[in-house]
Amino acid sequence: MPENTGKTPEQLDRLRRRAAFLRELEEARALRARITPRRTRVRQLREAMRRATYHH
Repeated sequence: MPENTGKTPEQLDRLRRRAAFLRELEEARALRARITPRRTRVRQLREAMRRATYHH
């Protein structure tokens, strides 16, 4: 998959940094889920209720 399809080096750098940030964010969430499973369950329930409430 060609990565540099008409993008400037600045755009490519930004995309790489964004991808790294999102990876680290997901790792942090996974770590938090392992450390505090109860809090994670509560957060998931709240998110589910929010989706059910606002997205009919």
